[in-house]
Amino acid sequence: MSTGTGTGTGVDDSTGTPWLGAVGLSVVVPALGERHGLGATAAAVREHLDEHLGTGSGDWELVLVVDDSVDESVDGSLDESVDESLDESADPRIRLVRLRDPRGKGAALRAGVLASAGRRVLLTDAGLTTPLDELARLERALDRDDAAHTDAHAPAHPGPAVVLGRSGNRLVRALGVPGIPGFRSDTCAFALFDGDRARAAFGASTLDGPAIDAEVLRWIRGQGWEVAEVPVARRPSASSPAAPAPAAGSRLLALRELLRLNSGGFAVAAAFLALSLYVFHGLWADLDGSYLADALQDQNQWEWFVGVTTDNITHLRNPLFTYSQGMPDGVNLMANATMLGLNVPLIPVTLLFGETVTFALVLTLGMAASAWTWYWLIRRRFVRSRWAAAAGGALAAFAPPMVSHANGHPNFVVLFMIPLIIDRALRLCEGRNVTRDGVLLGLFATYQIFIGEEPLLIAALGMLVFSLAWLLVDRRRALAAARPLGAGLAVALAVCLPLVIVPLYWQFFGPQSYHSVLHGDNAGNSPRALVSYAARSLFGDAEQAGRLSLNTTEQNAFYGWPLLALGVAVCVWMWRNKAVRALAITGFVTLLLSLGPWVPVPRTEIVLPGPWRLMIKLPLFESVIEGRVAMICAPVLGILLALALDRILRMRTRELRTLGLLGVAAALIPILPLPLTVRDRAPVPAFITSGAWKGYVKDGEALVPVPLPDPGQADALHWQVEADFGFRLAGGYFNGPWGPDRIGIYGATPRHLSNLLRDVRYGGQPPEITPAWRQQARQDLEFWKAGAIVLPVQDRDAELRELITGLLGRQPEKVLDAWVWRVGPGEV
Repeated sequence: MSTGTGTGTGVDDSTGTPWLGAVGLSVVVPALGERHGLGATAAAVREHLDEHLGTGSGDWELVLVVDDSVDESVDGSLDESVDESLDESADPRIRLVRLRDPRGKGAALRAGVLASAGRRVLLTDAGLTTPLDELARLERALDRDDAAHTDAHAPAHPGPAVVLGRSGNRLVRALGVPGIPGFRSDTCAFALFDGDRARAAFGASTLDGPAIDAEVLRWIRGQGWEVAEVPVARRPSASSPAAPAPAAGSRLLALRELLRLNSGGFAVAAAFLALSLYVFHGLWADLDGSYLADALQDQNQWEWFVGVTTDNITHLRNPLFTYSQGMPDGVNLMANATMLGLNVPLIPVTLLFGETVTFALVLTLGMAASAWTWYWLIRRRFVRSRWAAAAGGALAAFAPPMVSHANGHPNFVVLFMIPLIIDRALRLCEGRNVTRDGVLLGLFATYQIFIGEEPLLIAALGMLVFSLAWLLVDRRRALAAARPLGAGLAVALAVCLPLVIVPLYWQFFGPQSYHSVLHGDNAGNSPRALVSYAARSLFGDAEQAGRLSLNTTEQNAFYGWPLLALGVAVCVWMWRNKAVRALAITGFVTLLLSLGPWVPVPRTEIVLPGPWRLMIKLPLFESVIEGRVAMICAPVLGILLALALDRILRMRTRELRTLGLLGVAAALIPILPLPLTVRDRAPVPAFITSGAWKGYVKDGEALVPVPLPDPGQADALHWQVEADFGFRLAGGYFNGPWGPDRIGIYGATPRHLSNLLRDVRYGGQPPEITPAWRQQARQDLEFWKAGAIVLPVQDRDAELRELITGLLGRQPEKVLDAWVWRVGPGEV
């Protein structure tokens, strides 16, 4: 038996035994502190390999890694316990690598693998806990891959770098190998590597303890190499030739190393959370009294969604419908952005801390989580540099349109499922486990439907455009991926449809369902909006952005010309990269679609037809605000940014690196997000907070605020939240049907009285009170099943009080800070 020629620090190569050259298989066994029974292990390995691989010097080798606790005789052989189990003559195929300064399993594995010479490298433990007969399973997985490489028609993706024998430590799976979800192997205790890739991976490793397995697997995955897994039989270690006693505290050591391994990922997550808190810090500074200034009525609406979901679930009512507003017809909650997928799990938070806390948490954590999953996808699929991926993830989640929607549109901010859906679709294209990936895709899509359907539809449109672009740039791989992708999508649909069929039926055919939503003729992006800056960007001009957008929450482009120029420059620079070409086509097409059905040419009277005309009548897309399609460009630009930074950071010339980083900074600095502005929240009338309303509104009756809540003024929704949904509301702010064609509108169907009160509140002259107006007022109040009209202190409240008194023919009561008219049955 000879001592190996390891070259790592602390490895003894003093014996000078000649190296026999390359071999077919190297078996590496770390045996630190394991003296007794090691000879039996070596004998068992030799017997198996002789029988199955051959007895020649080039067939196999065994590399035993030991430390100074294993005695060595003067002639350099192992101690008697080892010699008794081996042939008296030295076997050059069994090599000893001695560690002068043993630091743990990681150091032993690294030394053993680097000393190996095999075309393949098998790692196993000294106790042979996994029988060597299981090696055949691992070999077959690599053999199939070798055969695929010789097949000209095989899919063009890299084969496995390592095949793992399946076991089950969830800790390592959760912390150690992000990017390989689903793997159940906890260590490389029984793993077969491609030899060259094994030596590269272990040579790049830094950990000396038990978590080296996770580090190596992560490094392999970072190279884009496949990691495969097959089930293997295990036997109790007590029956093994050399059963290792578990080191005290090894699990704790593994946890410490995993935390160290993930420290960069934790730092990225912390940075995303800090950026999100920076954006929303004004809201968090005074949750009770502050309101997002640019949210219009959306914060009131979404907090109401939080509250009504909590109220329905805690009272065991249908979570898809409510009569709390929109009396007497109610609201189809599934047809609104209720986000049941978040509001239901967060019911305990809402009950303990209130709707505003839940609203702020969803926005803040949702934006940070979205950035992290984009970072995860980009690092897993596109780049090696952690910080390049982090920059790309930050741009994807905090791009100007995302910050714009952060003003009260959580469904367009909480997008953490979208990268997971994209990754699972890409896995289907690889065709490795179509059934499993299809099932998971179906579950992911189901959950996203209960978070936000329109973002999922827009993401699906972006994925479709990318798929068609990939067909153009790499027809062979696209066609090869089509079959597993189609099969996986069928599986996903089979999983998803039974879970959502009832909610979707309720949404599209249930009470208060509608068929499309009217958005007006200016819902597309102006071409100038693509190159201008958003209101909440560092270089933003709120006045100009307001002229070029529907409102402050719909600034759906505004990437700024420097960032778009950077995107174009990256595409030109890296055009040979097929992914870059597909991303460039995707970004260009979606920007064109976002311009809408008619595109005005800036500074002219010319209006051109836009490509959205082809989609405006398609089912589902008829309800989409077409300007939002430009949001697809946020992750597209994020991926391009990450690719560029990854290459810039690896440039050898310092001057070129500096120039590249300055160019990136020049593109990003103008669109850095500013904190969202807040204003003082309108106080809830004491008539509501004191509970005085209970004496005026009976069960089943509606409270009629003046003016009635609608998309222009919905503070009454906050009244209802503060009153724990004790009363119902006439009017409201939600999506519902209008007219015989059930066209979707924002808010309840207007009535004559609601229009009159609104007009007078905002400056209109009250009409002459006639019997016809009094009759109409009575009819509208009866339609709403009104119990009381409430006029709080506000501008023009004197005119409104005189108008309502004239319509009803009697004076109101002054109750605390509100004028109240009883209008229930027998009162009007």
